[in-house]
Amino acid sequence: MWLQLLPLALLGGLLGLDVVSFPQAMISRPLVAATLSGALVGFPMSGLLIGATLELIALDTLPFGASRYPEWGSAAVIGGAVFAMHPAHPAGSMSIAVIAALATSWVGGWTMVKLREANAHWASRRREALDAGARGTVIELQLLGMTADFVRGAVLTVVAYLVFAPLANAVLAVWNTDARLSRAFVVAVAASVAASGAWKIFHAVPLARWFFVGGLAVGLALLATA
Repeated sequence: MWLQLLPLALLGGLLGLDVVSFPQAMISRPLVAATLSGALVGFPMSGLLIGATLELIALDTLPFGASRYPEWGSAAVIGGAVFAMHPAHPAGSMSIAVIAALATSWVGGWTMVKLREANAHWASRRREALDAGARGTVIELQLLGMTADFVRGAVLTVVAYLVFAPLANAVLAVWNTDARLSRAFVVAVAASVAASGAWKIFHAVPLARWFFVGGLAVGLALLATA
């Protein structure tokens, strides 16, 4: 387990860092993050499937300013890994993977708030140097903050995996709902969350609904010709 956990921890740290600190290259989006973690487990398509589901839920997240919001980078790593652990996709596997990702994203949002508080504390201790415009102090704080964010994401990934991997095995051993029904329920809930998020944007951004319709039409056309 530990040999498998180390690359997942490094991936969780990197993607947790990407959410806000650096480089903000969108690799922390669930579609990418879950696919990468699924690939580390050995089943990238399972990661892609759960990543697409989590992406629908994450569409409702607007990470603006200092507000608290779910941390999807590390969370999607957990969701992808837990789902890819069961490549046959037995009944309940998608449900428990989504629950694991949601719980991790909620805790991750809390850890990001605590990291901001730590950043403010570290900056206040260097107030005089910052007021004087000390370049070295600014660089030190930036590196300290990014390192702390990487460690935050990695530790969160390790703890969440150690909790949810055995929990998933225990739950799936007794889950007896039809696999197709349980997957359909998860997808329906995720789609409803995505529709709610899209509706908010439609009311706030001019012509957004028409761009959405155009993109949907192009996507369906590509799907039909694939």
